[in-house]
Amino acid sequence: MTVVKDETATGRHVAYDAGEPAGDGRGDRLSALAQQHGALVALIAIAAVASLSFDSFATTGNVENMAVSSAFLAIVALGMTFVIVTGGIDLSVGSVFVLGGVLAAWGSRHGTVVALLLPLAVCGLIGLVNGLLVARLRLAPFIVTLAAMLGARGLMLALTDEGANTYLVAEGSFFADLGQGKLLGIGAPVWITAALFVAGGVVLRRTRFGQHVYAVGGNEDAAALMGAPVARTKTLVYTLNGLLAGFAGALNAAWLDSGVTILGYGMELEAIAAVVIGGTLLSGGMGFVGGSLVGVLLLKVIQNVINQIGSLDSAYQQVVSGGFLVLVVVALTWLARRRRVP
Repeated sequence: MTVVKDETATGRHVAYDAGEPAGDGRGDRLSALAQQHGALVALIAIAAVASLSFDSFATTGNVENMAVSSAFLAIVALGMTFVIVTGGIDLSVGSVFVLGGVLAAWGSRHGTVVALLLPLAVCGLIGLVNGLLVARLRLAPFIVTLAAMLGARGLMLALTDEGANTYLVAEGSFFADLGQGKLLGIGAPVWITAALFVAGGVVLRRTRFGQHVYAVGGNEDAAALMGAPVARTKTLVYTLNGLLAGFAGALNAAWLDSGVTILGYGMELEAIAAVVIGGTLLSGGMGFVGGSLVGVLLLKVIQNVINQIGSLDSAYQQVVSGGFLVLVVVALTWLARRRRVP
């Protein structure tokens, strides 16, 4: 997909595809396919083997549980995809997620509208501040979002008296139905996540804003020279990430009937891992939301397989996920170098 055009001093226009690095030949096409769809192949293969090896893996209950539990991480990973495509990073989403859940549970006593708008407003504001500091003051995203992570976690602890208070969601309310309801036998969080990913895919691949996201991640200086609103794009991306993390936390609170305060630890790393596994480059300029969804499902399937084995400690989930992430990053780096035009 051609996303930007650069008018050179000679008046010629040079177009490039920010979503798919340049390259030609059969080897480049195979590398592109492996880079974009390798995680999907791995997901299908692991799921097939697990279905044959464990009787309970492919049952309706287990599949539904994996789908619903994946929905919240997937929403966070959706926002993270936009951030990483711009070449940024956001370490605050885990804390923003749990803060969103606490705010939603507290607000649910005043109705569904407050339960949804309150976490969106607060978490969106955190994302906006992150974006302004990164885009306008040119501070390092790692430091800015690390500070936001600590701030969001501290605000959550202050609201819950150091985690001693747990706010409950009223049973039978419309807000609770958002997390626990079903449509055609499928949990509402799954449908909501699917809708968000469709919208996210359209925005990233089919809108001018999405073109700017790719351009900024591909080459920020070149994007600025071509007239792309670099600072505004970065600010919007971090704001969107905060909104999605807060909404995921609110949806999780509706599912659990409470704003659990011990959640979110390490979620930012899981989201980053899922996005990278799905084919988005950490250096920015390339990625797609469908790959991030596949990355989330792949991580959840691996964790479920470890649980199915039963004899392995739960800590092995992190070991396997970390090792798998290293392999994926090495593979993506190698594939990207193969497709790079001298």
